[in-house]
Order: sequence, then structure tokens, then C-alpha cells
Amino acid sequence: MSSVDFNELLDAGAHFGHLKRKWNPNMAPYIFMEKNGIHIIDLHKTVAKIDEAGAAIKNIARTGNRIMFVATKKQAKEILSEYVKEIGMPYVTERWPGGMLTNFTTIRKAVKKMSTIDALMVGTQWKSIAKRERLQIQRERIKLEKNLGSISDMNRLPAALFVVDILKEHIAVAEARKLNIPVFAIVDTNSDPTSVDFPIPANDDASKSIAVIVKAMCEAIREGLNERMLNKDKKEEVEETFEDEDRKHFDAEDDRQRSGSRRRRIGEEEKDMGRNNNRRPAGGGGRRK
Repeated sequence: MSSVDFNELLDAGAHFGHLKRKWNPNMAPYIFMEKNGIHIIDLHKTVAKIDEAGAAIKNIARTGNRIMFVATKKQAKEILSEYVKEIGMPYVTERWPGGMLTNFTTIRKAVKKMSTIDALMVGTQWKSIAKRERLQIQRERIKLEKNLGSISDMNRLPAALFVVDILKEHIAVAEARKLNIPVFAIVDTNSDPTSVDFPIPANDDASKSIAVIVKAMCEAIREGLNERMLNKDKKEEVEETFEDEDRKHFDAEDDRQRSGSRRRRIGEEEKDMGRNNNRRPAGGGGRRK
């Protein structure tokens, strides 16, 4: 997995934290210094945490499970959707609907409703519906697409969550923790890194900082998916090899059984012929009087 360069994070402004008075004491291990009333994040630790999180998220992707990305703040929306779309993972960039994880069954019903509306719009009944009602259905479809369109193909709970700004997305983090879903997150100096499983200390307000880290996570997921495909292809090749060997073994065994049964049949025929030759012919004389 390609590691994020220290200078790349520095140029992106990932080292700038919040004001000193807004800091969370649990972020102390990740703070390098304080300058002009602002905390400076130790980017060496950021690089180490990115590598750690990347390795873990890569393993999850390798197993075929899905990772949901969450970022509803303005400066992260477009960046997140751009990178995550390329790897085909679900993401949320609009308002987090309460119960997205803990009440997933209801969310799936809303997603199915989109499919029902789509089927209705292309059906023959659509033209027979009043114009006002059609407009209401279309507005409802647009609203569902905006909120749930990015998770329309998600049939089960995600294996992990990646969050930008855990304070803004505290509901998503709380739901994931309740369901024991691991959380990867960018944590700033005003956040509590102990509330997530894989914290990445960095500036969660700068778009460049967010882009560097999200890109690194997406690349790790892409590598995991590629390795999964390679392992799948290798497994299929091995299975085909075993099938060929089993087929050859079966054919050879079948030939042996056929030749053995042929020899037994010939032997039995020879025995029958020998018994017939040794048998005395039936005599025609009777007893003397």
C-alpha cells in the first residue's frame, strides 16, 4: 500500500488544529506544539496512523465486505463522493438519517420504495395518474435519491465506517459503536480519538487535508479489492486443475475396472467351456434283467 508522504500532508495543511481553548485532552499524544494559540498536530504520528488505518481497511475490502463513508460537511461532500464512487462503496454526503444502521430494515424499505416508484414511472399506469399526484411522486423520488441514492445497492450493514469530523457525525459514530462496527475517522484537536477504533489525527476542516486522507483510504480499498479478485482467479485455476486431475484419475480407474471385468468375464467363459468338455455324455443302456 502506498503511504502518504509527510510533505504532502504538510502542503495540505493537515497539521493545523483548532484553538487551544477548544482542545480535547485525549488528543494530547497527537499534538506537537502550540503556536499563536493554535495547536499543531504531529504529522509523523498522522502518517503512522494513516498506514495503520490503511492496512486495516484494506483487509476488510479483501474479504469482500463494504465500507461506508460519511461526510456531510460542505468542504468534504464533493471530495468524498468523487473518490468513493470510483471504488463502488456506499457513502452519505447529505443529512445522516437517524437509524441508518440501527434501524437498517426501515432504511431498506425506503430504498425499495425508490425501485417501486421507478417501476411505476415506466409502467402503463403512469399516464392515467393525475398530474398533481405525479408531481408529488416525482418530488418524493428526488428526495429519496438525494438522501439514499448512494446506498441503494447496499443489502446489508457495512463492515466498517469512515467518518470525516466525528463531532458533526456523532450520531453515525454512536450507531456504529452500538452495533460493534469499527470506525475509521479523521480526528481534529477538538475531538475525542478514543471514541473511534482507528483515529487519524489531522485537520478535518481543510478540503486539501480531507482529500489526501480520503484518497489514501480509497487506494487501500482498491488494492484490497484487486487482491481479492486475484485470489479468486487463482482459486478457480486451482479448482480447474484438481477437476482435470480427478477426471483423468476417474477415466483411468474406469478403464482399469472395465479391463478387469472383461478379464473376469473371459475367465468365467473359459471355465464354463472346460466344465462342458469334461462332462460325460449321457449313456443310452438300461439295467439287465
